[in-house]
Amino acid sequence: MRMRGNSAAGNPADLEDLGMLQPPFSTVALGVGRLRRPTRRAGGLAAALVLSGCLLGPEKVELNLDIPEAYRAAQGRPDAAVPALDWWRSFRSRELTLLMEEAQTANFDIAAAAARVLQADANARIVNATLLPTVGLGTSATRTRPATGATSTSGTGVDRSIYNLSFNASYVLDFWGRNRDLLAAADHSAIASRFDREVVTLTALASVGNAYFQVVASQDRLRIARNNLAAASRILKLIKDRQTAGTASDLEVAQQESLVATQRAAIPPLEITLRQSISQIAVLVGRAPEHFAVSGGTLNKITVPRVTPGLPADLLNQRPDIRSAEANLAAANLDVRAARKAFLPTIQLTGTNGWQSAALASLFTPNGWFYTVAASLTQPIFDGGQLFGQLGLQQGMRQEALQNYRKAVHASFSDVEQALVALQQQTIRERLQAEVVRTSRTAFDISEQRLRAGTLDLVTLIQTQQTLFSAEDLLAQVRLARLLAAISLYQALGGGWPPAAEPPV
Repeated sequence: MRMRGNSAAGNPADLEDLGMLQPPFSTVALGVGRLRRPTRRAGGLAAALVLSGCLLGPEKVELNLDIPEAYRAAQGRPDAAVPALDWWRSFRSRELTLLMEEAQTANFDIAAAAARVLQADANARIVNATLLPTVGLGTSATRTRPATGATSTSGTGVDRSIYNLSFNASYVLDFWGRNRDLLAAADHSAIASRFDREVVTLTALASVGNAYFQVVASQDRLRIARNNLAAASRILKLIKDRQTAGTASDLEVAQQESLVATQRAAIPPLEITLRQSISQIAVLVGRAPEHFAVSGGTLNKITVPRVTPGLPADLLNQRPDIRSAEANLAAANLDVRAARKAFLPTIQLTGTNGWQSAALASLFTPNGWFYTVAASLTQPIFDGGQLFGQLGLQQGMRQEALQNYRKAVHASFSDVEQALVALQQQTIRERLQAEVVRTSRTAFDISEQRLRAGTLDLVTLIQTQQTLFSAEDLLAQVRLARLLAAISLYQALGGGWPPAAEPPV
């Protein structure tokens, strides 16, 4: 007999196969006495083995992954500069390194993820308890007096005492391995929780890096805005001097005043971004914003590291979200196996051993010792479709876990491709924008010199100012975008990679 499992396309399992497995025999309870007809026992065991052969067949899950041989946007050797475990140090910022290290120990999301790991481990211990016997100690002391009308001879009630001390044990034989499958599923869930913690850690570190670069970029843009405001104010003074001399009109003064006001109005939004980013970092490192400060600096002193992505197949082991989805898929597959085995008989052993006596002084005498041993076999016959419903539920959850795994794999390849393209193009854009700033600065300096000499049209001067101011601010934004792309690439690659093993000599 062969069971048909789920296919890669997500078709549900054919539950009609399980309809052939409805047991034809009722619940069997084995008492203390010996079985006098071994042929029945052998027949029952043979039937159970037939059932196990149908239900315990291999669970096959088709992944159908499309793994490319290389990234389209990758350049050079794929493993020339894979990220190190402490990848944030490659930016060469001491303050950023300190913030990253503080976030790893004080971030609230990371701490909550670590607590979920403890929960998963505790759940695995709970499931593991089903594989072990349950042993308990029971004691009781009872004193009774029957009613007078209940006595048969004297007509008076007599007080009676019964003292009891016993040990009881119960054990469910995991003959089919259902509890072992449930334990393995719980272990995989605990493993998934550890990878989930790594996902949270990587996300928190990336958030710290992004917020820190926002702080530094805002400081750069504030310096640029203030320098541009000073330059525009200086030009305004020159124009007003010319107005006094009669060589400049009110319109030209108003135009320059408008440019000065525009530069002054650009400062408050940058202050908002700066202060909000600092507050964001404070929360990420587990501190109150009122007691937290960031020195920052300039983007020009932050190194943009060279990163190579390795091979796409390596990403399956490096991305914690992929590893988490893989562990969840394995757990779901084991849950399906356990749901199939729920159709099989349950064998339970119970026993009680202790002392019982009417007098406390004679409780531990040989005459007070007793024991009870029992074995039972329970086979479900009709449960209103509950077992079939549980099996269908677990199969559906496995299909969901399968699709989540496939999505995580393919989305990871897309994340790396997007980050590679962004980092490469932002690098090119920064170089080109730096050239724009250089030429705009040259044009502005020449315009200011000619203005002082009285040989420049004021319209041309205002245009060169606007071009320079916009170019400098845009360059700071492009540098920020390049650093954010580098952070995105590290995050897409799963953070740092362990060092490669040395080749054997």
